[in-house]
Amino acid sequence: MENKKFYQPEIDSLRFLAVFPVIIFHLDLNFFKGGFLGVDIFFVISGYLITKIIINDLEREKFSILDFYLRRARRILPALLSTLFLTILLSFIFFFPEEFNYLYKTIISVIFFISNFFFFGTTNYFDDLVTQSPLLHTWSLAVEEQFYIIYPIFLLIFLNFFNKKYFLIFLLTSFFLSISLATYFSMDHKDGSFFLTPFRIFEIIIGCILSLYNFKKILNLKNHKFLINLIFFICFFNIFYSFIFFSKQDL
Repeated sequence: MENKKFYQPEIDSLRFLAVFPVIIFHLDLNFFKGGFLGVDIFFVISGYLITKIIINDLEREKFSILDFYLRRARRILPALLSTLFLTILLSFIFFFPEEFNYLYKTIISVIFFISNFFFFGTTNYFDDLVTQSPLLHTWSLAVEEQFYIIYPIFLLIFLNFFNKKYFLIFLLTSFFLSISLATYFSMDHKDGSFFLTPFRIFEIIIGCILSLYNFKKILNLKNHKFLINLIFFICFFNIFYSFIFFSKQDL
């Protein structure tokens, strides 16, 4: 849970907006064919919240790299380990021996937050949804954790020895490099551009930038409620349009 001092309830609404189409997509109900795009929204939210937490701690002079990693562990590991334990129990009932062997390898990759690389090498996110591991969804967690291993270090270096302007340049450079690579590799290596961290961090970076800069203030939108509402409805429409009319064939 975010710190109550800067808790934003609209973030929870956006989380629901993202998770519901993902669930519908995985239920294969022939609705929200682009529901898998909800993961992309989660990446943006994650970058936004993590940056906000770090900046808040830095302003209060209470930030610690070790504490940051420990808080991430306390937030993630209980739910993750519970999921792994339940999955193992159910696998003894429902899995064949060869399927259990695959699950064992999957669990090892999940524990070390490299499941995105594991699934990239062993499966296809879109063509085998029914027969794939019940832990397939952990690929996105792996992407986030790989990014957050190094992100706070770069943030501290730039803010302590340079300034936000140079960090913005660094983030924008990383953004364009990541999205360019993702676009290029999506033509012949769709699984790689989907699963692998270098091709997904541009979405997390969007959230990082939005957290670092108050664009409502920069663009002087505070007293322009009509324009703010217009931007909201345009974004809301585009998200739902993507969920309904995009599909895995468009990748």
